[in-house]
Amino acid sequence: MTGIILKAISGFYYVEAGDETIECKARGRFRRDNITPLVGDIAEITVTGGGQGVLEDILPRKNAFVRPPIANVDQLVLIASGVIPVTDPYLIDRMTVIAAHNGCDCVICINKADLDTADALYDTYTRAGFTTIRTSAKTGEGIKALREAIRGKVSAFTGNSGVGKSSILNLLEPGFNIAVGEVSQKLGRGRHTTRHVALYRLSDGALVADTPGFSAFDTELMGLISKEALPGLFRDFEPYIDGCRFRDCAHVKESGCAVLEALGRGELAPSRHQSYVRLYEQLSQVKDWERPQ
Repeated sequence: MTGIILKAISGFYYVEAGDETIECKARGRFRRDNITPLVGDIAEITVTGGGQGVLEDILPRKNAFVRPPIANVDQLVLIASGVIPVTDPYLIDRMTVIAAHNGCDCVICINKADLDTADALYDTYTRAGFTTIRTSAKTGEGIKALREAIRGKVSAFTGNSGVGKSSILNLLEPGFNIAVGEVSQKLGRGRHTTRHVALYRLSDGALVADTPGFSAFDTELMGLISKEALPGLFRDFEPYIDGCRFRDCAHVKESGCAVLEALGRGELAPSRHQSYVRLYEQLSQVKDWERPQ
């Protein structure tokens, strides 16, 4: 049978296959071949009975993150806020770069819209081409739109502490009817226990994972990105890159740069370019031999 790994704890893999979840142990060859099954992996299993089985093989992944250890993510849902805590656009932009590098889309969810509509954030990411949704975990505003945005997909939710990530996850599933703190535990985040990433299937078929905040989400991936590749990871730069005077234009301060010209015409958000320059300067400090292989 083929199924998806929803949870991995202490060498046991819980695989959703058909209408049931099978508790599996991996074949010994996984250890010999240094293969670590991840939550989100599509796996071939043999059911041995009694709700148990054996993990036989892992099908090719479309992507994988180190932190959190999860694979085959369709999109990151970036929870932000325009009111305490105010989300720094740079953190969002860094996450969109990590996502693009790893073949993921992003949904920008601006929560606490009942307190602050965060017009600047909304306009910035709408113009940049991201699905951007205003929500309120208090009033329920935007939850229907967010539910539609994640329908039929594997989504990893992340956001800086205090933006209401767990409250939104609670609202997405009407059948929860449990406290916010308990939602985090159900999705794999115990307050005082070892944290385990898990996928949780909503009643409409969507799969969601609660994951670490912006500052912790797979910082290792940034080291894999070269400064030359960075412009292509800013989707709103794409229409202009080929118009630069020089093929090796860094889009930082060069003359004849079509990106800078678009910025000057107001076609690009200043905060997006500021984040780009900040990331470019960071990546410029990394030598080729220092990059993870």
